[in-house]
Amino acid sequence: MAKGVFIIGTDTDVGKSVITAGLVYLLRRHGYNGVSYKAVQSGGIEENGRLISADARFVNNVAGLDESLETINGYCLKTPVSPHLAAQLEGVKLEKSIILKKYQWLCGKYDYVIAEGSGGLVVPLVDEGYMVYDFAKDLGLPVVVVSRTGVGTINHTMLTVKYAQAAGLRVKGIIMNGYKSSAAEEDNVKMVQKLTDLPVIGVIDRLEDVDVEKGMFGKLKEEFERKIDIQVLLEMMEDAKDVNINE
Repeated sequence: MAKGVFIIGTDTDVGKSVITAGLVYLLRRHGYNGVSYKAVQSGGIEENGRLISADARFVNNVAGLDESLETINGYCLKTPVSPHLAAQLEGVKLEKSIILKKYQWLCGKYDYVIAEGSGGLVVPLVDEGYMVYDFAKDLGLPVVVVSRTGVGTINHTMLTVKYAQAAGLRVKGIIMNGYKSSAAEEDNVKMVQKLTDLPVIGVIDRLEDVDVEKGMFGKLKEEFERKIDIQVLLEMMEDAKDVNINE
């Protein structure tokens, strides 16, 4: 069974795909057989006559993966709303069994899987009865929370961490994204670590030359090599459990 972590954001557009791409790159840069998995992408983009997950493509490009987008993305929907609503609007039936089996297939091919949630923690993934946190529990993965560094992040991060823990998820650490070197941000990092009693395993600078949809990643690789300790990441992944594919 593959090891890995589940990436949960404090909100949408917090930078989960950028963090996922950086972590998969870091694994592969150090010789580990890693891959990403995004169960449902809403807000897909049209390219060469087909709808694709820009997030999955971005990870492929950054990490140098040679994997089909359909393999590392369970479902791709066009409407940029909650996955369950996008599926309703587009007449697509999302099936829990399919997204779990695709993940299990990746586990058979790769040693490490970085799974990325859709939006925040309490987002209906398949329907109102199956949330992102349910998906994380079914995968049996420890969790890393991605949060912003700016105003409001203490509250957002605390709420996400506490809810995740109450839901039975094993939160291992926090990555803070979009750092601009202000005094307020420095204090936010310290307070988040103190109040959650969790390690902030990386503070990623705001990178102006990164654009997921356009496939631009600038100095993202160098930033992750400088800011994330691969050994810390590997230790977190050791806590993965077997995937639960039961209905």
